[in-house]
Amino acid sequence: MAAKSDGAAVCESASRCLLGPEQSAAPLHPHAEKRFSLLDCCWVLCALLVFFSDGATDLWLAADYYLWRQYWWFGLTLVFVVVPSAVVQVLSFRWFVYDYSEMSASPTGDGCDFSTKDSDRRRTLPANGTRKCCRVCMWLFQSVIHILQIGQGWRYVHTLYLGVQNRWHSDPGHFYWRLMFESADINMLRLLEAFLKSAPQLVLQLSIMINSNHIMPLQGLSASASLVSLAWMIASYQKVLRDSRDDKLPMSYKAVIVQMLWHLFTIGARTIAFALFASVFQLYFGIFIVAHWCAMTFWIIQGETDFCMSKWEEIIYNMVVGIIYIFCWFNVKEGRARFRLGVYCCVTLVENVALTTAWYIHRGSHTLDFYALIVVCVVVCSYALGTFFMFVYYCLLHPDGPILGAQWSCVEEGMEVIGLGGVGDLGTPLPQPDVVTSPPRTLQRTNGGDREIGAGDRDSCLPVFQVRPPSVPPASSPRSSRTEGPVIRIDLPRKRYPAWDAHFIDRRLRKTILVLENTSPVTPRIQYQSFSNPKEVTEYETTV
Repeated sequence: MAAKSDGAAVCESASRCLLGPEQSAAPLHPHAEKRFSLLDCCWVLCALLVFFSDGATDLWLAADYYLWRQYWWFGLTLVFVVVPSAVVQVLSFRWFVYDYSEMSASPTGDGCDFSTKDSDRRRTLPANGTRKCCRVCMWLFQSVIHILQIGQGWRYVHTLYLGVQNRWHSDPGHFYWRLMFESADINMLRLLEAFLKSAPQLVLQLSIMINSNHIMPLQGLSASASLVSLAWMIASYQKVLRDSRDDKLPMSYKAVIVQMLWHLFTIGARTIAFALFASVFQLYFGIFIVAHWCAMTFWIIQGETDFCMSKWEEIIYNMVVGIIYIFCWFNVKEGRARFRLGVYCCVTLVENVALTTAWYIHRGSHTLDFYALIVVCVVVCSYALGTFFMFVYYCLLHPDGPILGAQWSCVEEGMEVIGLGGVGDLGTPLPQPDVVTSPPRTLQRTNGGDREIGAGDRDSCLPVFQVRPPSVPPASSPRSSRTEGPVIRIDLPRKRYPAWDAHFIDRRLRKTILVLENTSPVTPRIQYQSFSNPKEVTEYETTV
């Protein structure tokens, strides 16, 4: 599975060979040059505030229901807080156990026993007793944090710490990978929690308000916090996705805010329509939700997504995405998504109109016509505003340019074009498809008669990747003063789709990158298989 050359490289520098002499002076890691800014810090702090506000208002409302002896509402509100939070905490702690156990297993404490050639840097290791004490303290601290259901809060704080370290470190790329990995973890956890907790909580509280024909301030506060949490996490997920990949232009905060408003109003209209219908037709509402979920899941499966290693894992993933499609649009397949987005918007518009109309016709006599008309107008105006902000995002603020512009990527005969020769927001050349410096995707799922190669197939394959140590370009190179960092060669073409494969990177390769980031003065980078240079050979390479 893995083949290693005898050390005779075809070209002096891999980056020069792939980019060409006229582009060899381009930075090896464009995103790594970006430092953690004040806006990034404010964004993380606001995300932390949204996280605590959503949970605190729900618990406060549950306690208020209990004091008013509304035990049924108290139980439902508390269930939608405790169960999703426990599921997310278990997943978060599982990731910590995997990452920290692997780090503690190696003699260096970094989860890897190798070191790059020409690197004499060795960290002074503390005594065994001190290391054991530190590990025990870390295990206890993480256990307490997750038992208290604030694991996500701690991850936000850790993200801020890594951002400050990236800001003040002499090398802009240092702590870049750690910051991106932590951001990926927290966004995946919060996105899951938002659709397991905030979305059903929002529908529940709106149904209670409509059924009782009375709105308490705490109910409105809890529903508003849940709605903001949903819209925030969708926009935050898209931003971190683009920030972590060098084949995509980063999303500006202006675009993030507009996308958040888009989802805020569309999800608001959707949940109000759900609550109106559920307040009159409880049984039929459950049937409608199940039918919509089944239809969306089947549609996603027909789209042939390629996220997981096996067919059944892919189906489970599509079922989870089907839950998200109950409330809002979520792109799960790379390529032109305008047709799929248009179909989804039309379907949700018809459903919202049908649900609201059914409520208006069969509403109780205690609901005045004036009040009913106001509610209907709120649904219509909210959806219209959401659609307006969606067009503003795609027509003016999309990172790849206007929806009708020439910068949009296209797919021709199955080959993906990544905007060759384009210019980014700051006038820097876009990264070429030959050299991709963001984390790789996991191995492709084979089709037809090929056997699937899984992570546990150890008897039939060698390591998945190998590392080329740092080297210094010759004096004739335009970058002779810059040391080339470690290069991890992935002999697979890059797969492009919005979802992170195993949420952003395989964790085995993740720990390797973190080791290289600590042992090398230059940020490590990733190389994928090149279609234009299929026979290019570097000092170390991996073949699948």
